[in-house]
Amino acid sequence: MGFTLGAPRSFRLSPDGKAVIFLRSRGGTDPVTCLWALDVSSGQERLIADPADIGAAGAQDDPIEKARRERVRERAGGIVAFGTDTDCTLATFAIGGVIYLADLRADVPGEVVRELATATPAADPRLDPTGARVAYVSGGVLRVYEIASGTDYALADPAGADDITFGLAEFVAAEEMDRSRGYWWAPDGSAILTARVDDSPVQFWHIADPANPATPARPVRYPAAGTNNALVSAYVATLEGSLTEVQWDADSFPYLVTVSWEASKEHQDGERGGPPQPLLVVQSRDQRRMQIRAVDPGTGTTTLVREDSDPAWIDVVRGVPAATDSGKIVWTADVGGAKRLVAGTQAEHAAGTAELLTPDSLNVREVFGIDGEVTLFCASGEDPSVISLWAADHGGVQRVSDAEGTHGGQLAGGTLLLVSRTLAASGVTARVLRAEGQTGGWAEVAQIGSLAERPNLPAPSPDLCWSAGPNRVRTAIVLPSWYEPGSGKLPVLCDPYGGPHGQRVMAARDAYLTSQWFADQGFAVVIADGRGTPGRGPQWDRAVLADLATPVLDDQVEALQSAAERCSDLDLGRVGIRGWSFGGYLAALAVLRRPDVFHAAVSGAPVTDWRLYDTHYTERYLGHPDTSPDVYEQSSLIADAPNLTRPLMLIHGLADDNVVVAHTLRLSSALLAAGRPHEVLPLSGVTHMASQEDVAENLLLLQVEFLRSALGIKD
Repeated sequence: MGFTLGAPRSFRLSPDGKAVIFLRSRGGTDPVTCLWALDVSSGQERLIADPADIGAAGAQDDPIEKARRERVRERAGGIVAFGTDTDCTLATFAIGGVIYLADLRADVPGEVVRELATATPAADPRLDPTGARVAYVSGGVLRVYEIASGTDYALADPAGADDITFGLAEFVAAEEMDRSRGYWWAPDGSAILTARVDDSPVQFWHIADPANPATPARPVRYPAAGTNNALVSAYVATLEGSLTEVQWDADSFPYLVTVSWEASKEHQDGERGGPPQPLLVVQSRDQRRMQIRAVDPGTGTTTLVREDSDPAWIDVVRGVPAATDSGKIVWTADVGGAKRLVAGTQAEHAAGTAELLTPDSLNVREVFGIDGEVTLFCASGEDPSVISLWAADHGGVQRVSDAEGTHGGQLAGGTLLLVSRTLAASGVTARVLRAEGQTGGWAEVAQIGSLAERPNLPAPSPDLCWSAGPNRVRTAIVLPSWYEPGSGKLPVLCDPYGGPHGQRVMAARDAYLTSQWFADQGFAVVIADGRGTPGRGPQWDRAVLADLATPVLDDQVEALQSAAERCSDLDLGRVGIRGWSFGGYLAALAVLRRPDVFHAAVSGAPVTDWRLYDTHYTERYLGHPDTSPDVYEQSSLIADAPNLTRPLMLIHGLADDNVVVAHTLRLSSALLAAGRPHEVLPLSGVTHMASQEDVAENLLLLQVEFLRSALGIKD
């Protein structure tokens, strides 16, 4: 679990800044997550809900909830997500398909948490902003439970259609758009905007369990590149029972990226005689156009607020659109070579006159929220390994975190929650600070304690550097803790992810725990974030357009050669490479196309044929396979099978429904047909996460033994 058990996470700061609600297990070996609250004024923590106390510690999740956890890579058990009302007086969560309600104000044991008599199995419960009712999904039906009366009823029902659901995110939204939810409450609790997903156009794939031949293969809807996506529409469902379809050009903009009902404050009840307008963000299938549209909840009609276009693609940025108290809509745009914050009214966005809030020296990574007129966000400057926390308003930007490390947080009611990881210490630090009058400074008033165990191994001490080549690849070198410089040559292990959305070189100690373990087995570990990895701006991201192979592999070679120049003890005659997912693809790519540089590879859950990966990710970079088949051939590995001359181990979970095992099996078949020896390690019952403790531990040991043998390393 990466020493994350017992660490606080999933924070929710109350609007008045007086309380922090969060999740944390009881200790570093406890995988069952509990719900906690911190009183900011006293600094006292209080346990709100422990699954063991409410008899739910061993509960099994329903298939919908298990699928949601897989999409967000949730490894823990117990309470893994919760929702609150606006004022943070109540919280709700689901365990094993049963919904519970916690009174965050109650102090009497036994009166804090109660089970709700909802339909089961239930998934994704969310309180309405007023705290009067809970919405949830059961059997593809969006339902509402009235807390005071105990009344439970369907709000949006697919009427028995097996392929249609209300209130859930479709596969590509959850996997690729960072949208794990499928419905949104109106600010006054009078209505819900819900997604309707029709999966019937999506092809069936089958996930078999070869270790248990009596078990039928599990059918899943998988939208592979070039095939049909789910049909996604949206409806406004009122508590009175009306269901109004939201209208936009779904043929041109089929992807529903996100919805924000709170982000439109221009049309409040007093002006329109109804609830404020939700904002809908939609995207074209080629992802070169994205629109913000304002929804009239009474009629379902939409009006264009803003459209962005790019010859490559438009990024999905978490946390936007958002809105200031004065009604300015906060968004991100690629301007002047950087991803920047912009803010303006609907009219200003439509006219292209929205104000730029951030300079071109910052690349915005995520928006965490808005307090009044202040937008809290994280961004990287020249060094992408550092992710600082910033506050922006009409008057400019101010860094509110330390200059080093990686930081996130929340801001509300004059309270700043600062969540930090640094190279100087292990683990996560969650500090609560209050604004100091007119000085603009912050004073710490409390900390949220971490109960995580510290690794029983030497603290990683990576050497963060830039490559000397033309691309200045950000690189980390991790040496054995026991190694004395000049005492002999070290075999090298490259340990990248290397692709879009994945960053490995971070100014945070715990990012290198596994790499340090490998280093202490006798390797010099080199980690490089080449072109396409996040944090360095649009031009860097878009270098992988139409080619996911050449730039990323070239940058690994550049980083490796520069690392050897920086540290003369690296033995470039013995270089291994390992990786998982895109990193697994990159590892196999390395030995297939650059055997002169890389001498052995461990490839975990690799994408080997991009036609087998999902639409939203693959088509963003490679286009549609029917119109650019040569691009798919260039980036895939199957045709390279006859070129294998180096030892290669392929590892894949047989239950993986993200990168299905067919990727590894097709490459293995091609290698066999070409007479190329290789190893395949199938993992029975394991998904893309490979999170089972015994599997994760033994995988590390097996990789070390394979690399030692392949590189001729003797004890």
